[in-house]
Amino acid sequence: EAKNLLPYLGPNKMRDCFCTINLDQEEVYRTQVVEKSLSPFFSEEFYFEIPRTFQYLSFYVYDKNVLQRDLRIGKVAIKKEDLCNHSGKETWFSLQPVDSNSEVQGKVHLELKLNELITENGTVCQQLVVHIVACHGLPLINGQSCDSYATVSLVGPSRNDQKKTKVKKKTSNPQFNEIFYFEVTRSSSYTRKSQFQVEEEDIEKLEIRIDLWNNGNLVQDIFLGEIKVPVNVLRNDSSHQAWYLLQPRDNGNKSSKTDDLGSLRLNICYTEDCVLPSEYYGPLKTLLLKSPDVQPISASAAYILGEICRDKNDAVLPLVRLLLHHDKLVPFATAVAELDLKDTQDANTIFRGNSLATRCLDEMMKIVGGHYLKVTLKPILDEICESSKSCEIDPIKLKEGDNVENNKENLRYYVDKLFSTIIKSSMSCPTVMCDTFYSLRQMATQRFPNDPHVQYSAVSSFVFLRFFAVAVVSPHTFHLRPHHPDAQTIRTLTLISKTIQTLGSWGSLSKSKSSFKETFMCEFFKMFQEEGYIIAVKKFLDEISSTETKESSGTSEPVHLKEGEMYKRAQGRTRIGKKNFKKRWFCLTSRELTYHKQPGSKDAIYTIPVKNILAVEKLEESSFNKKNMFQVIHMEKPLYVQANNCVEANEWIDVLCRVSRCNQNRLSFYHPSAYLNGNWLCCLETSENALGCKPCTAGVPADIQIDIDEDRETERIYSLFTLSLLKLQKMEEACGTIAVYQGPRKEPDDYSNFVIEDSVTTFKTIQQIKSVIEKLDEPHEKYRKKRSTSAKYGSK
Repeated sequence: EAKNLLPYLGPNKMRDCFCTINLDQEEVYRTQVVEKSLSPFFSEEFYFEIPRTFQYLSFYVYDKNVLQRDLRIGKVAIKKEDLCNHSGKETWFSLQPVDSNSEVQGKVHLELKLNELITENGTVCQQLVVHIVACHGLPLINGQSCDSYATVSLVGPSRNDQKKTKVKKKTSNPQFNEIFYFEVTRSSSYTRKSQFQVEEEDIEKLEIRIDLWNNGNLVQDIFLGEIKVPVNVLRNDSSHQAWYLLQPRDNGNKSSKTDDLGSLRLNICYTEDCVLPSEYYGPLKTLLLKSPDVQPISASAAYILGEICRDKNDAVLPLVRLLLHHDKLVPFATAVAELDLKDTQDANTIFRGNSLATRCLDEMMKIVGGHYLKVTLKPILDEICESSKSCEIDPIKLKEGDNVENNKENLRYYVDKLFSTIIKSSMSCPTVMCDTFYSLRQMATQRFPNDPHVQYSAVSSFVFLRFFAVAVVSPHTFHLRPHHPDAQTIRTLTLISKTIQTLGSWGSLSKSKSSFKETFMCEFFKMFQEEGYIIAVKKFLDEISSTETKESSGTSEPVHLKEGEMYKRAQGRTRIGKKNFKKRWFCLTSRELTYHKQPGSKDAIYTIPVKNILAVEKLEESSFNKKNMFQVIHMEKPLYVQANNCVEANEWIDVLCRVSRCNQNRLSFYHPSAYLNGNWLCCLETSENALGCKPCTAGVPADIQIDIDEDRETERIYSLFTLSLLKLQKMEEACGTIAVYQGPRKEPDDYSNFVIEDSVTTFKTIQQIKSVIEKLDEPHEKYRKKRSTSAKYGSK
């Protein structure tokens, strides 16, 4: 959220604001517009892998303008190195002014040399040679690669000689390769009377300044950044070469006082892992994967990780992914759920807590159930969010002119539609979820043998309460909607979610009364208190908690996976013979990739069946001098596509690879560049059908539908153990104390915070964890040392 933004000067002081997230100058996300507010509350969440190096993660606040360009009110720019300091915290940042001289990104490769020259009359003078080699990572200007040139100046107390390179068109990585010569000391016989009389110029005071510009042709040139290098870097060495990051222009005389532009509240979570080669992780992986078989489960490495982490969620994420990848999650989740059941005294509160077991299952459902939610809920949620019918039934919250009976009808229509879709969806429920629900059901029946309903409530407390109801109330966090819905829609979704979760638990407990605190909800719920609903819920819960493997019917509807606007290169030749790029609306389902002239259009201009995709790879920028390009290689000609930013390109490649990775004829090699003017730019082969010259990146097809990099997850777990070594030590001491002191437990002591059922086995596991972590510390330390010595300033 933002607050205290600068008001307009006129009578209407309010603004319509939105925010963008940028990697350097490249926008990767934007929020929805919040209208008429100087303290807009956005409440939007974005999660993304960062696909390239960057200097700053920036957040811009804009004022939406219908007629002209949107106005940038201010920004928060956080240096990559400082992200760790803000990670996991909510912070208010003051907005900084945005001026074109401070918006820079990219780097310059420079070589300097000092030559001695003997003049005609035999005296010696010095000449500075400046070789501007190349630039890398310049920003896109208005969505296009820039037409850049550089000015090279030698600046001193009494001189300013400036030279200029040629313009390099339409590239973010221009190769200038130009050399400039400057005389830096004059020969002593230099007699021409000048403003300044110097025998020899002081090299100490000279500096080379390089400014980069985008050539504006008819409009003003845009400043892209500058670097300043003192000539005295050549004092000890006659040549010097380095990469320099472009810097903002220092406005020396700019007053430091700026208007208070307001502030922005951000919650950033940033993780950076250095993942070693696979062979290093064997011992830690083995120890973690043994966890489901350890007796008691509380003495296992996976359980101990959950106990010692400051935030259990940190542990749950990598743990669930790793165990899922090796088919070990169901036995582990079952064992930790059994531990929960021991402490559950009342069947009505079964699995309602926030324990390691419930969090593991929540995370598992999020990972494997994404596809299931899309098939089941997305069409109805789209209808609800786009139709904006009023469903308010609280008499206090009704707006003027609202008809409560109409609203009740609207709400009932949505609840019924959603409910009937859910209870018919058991065929789509992922097998991992069904297996887990089956185990939970068996355990609950054993724990409460006299309660006939507990077998249902054990399952409904997950599938209704923690899965469907949560996805309905926040569809954007499950990628079911692109943005956080508006206030009225959120209210509608909340009322639907409340009813659905009560229907689920009411149906499974078959209680005669509902659990609503509000009278208006109790009244509304009476509409659903029919035997039919109870029978339907029980039938659904029976179906998703049985162990019969389900064959997904081939006739099922295709699942909508991703859509968005991108540019594609024309497939056919135009009349003039030049192929151009056109903006199109792309749509990917589990069956086909299509593109249309505009969103929502039913007629596809072009369709590629998913089963025909042979590879999806990045395309080298040099092919068309365009960034963020990728290629979809299929039975016909490759389709070349340009995404709007690096994150979006990555997400498209990822989802296309995933949906096509089990295809029969996938390629092993591909061409990283395009086929232009009769040859492949990468390997210069002339035949259009020539075999690719580079191995494809997507490896062997995986059975599980989700992509998990197990080394990366294990590295995350190693980091968590390292961060929590002190707690691990405490737990180890507690085991020792319990083993030695067999008497009754004293008042709260150090080890009452941990679950230790078997101190001897737990102690052994802790010893193993410590030994494995110590062994992993060595290669990490080696890498850190190597990195600090090899990554010297000025290297790329």
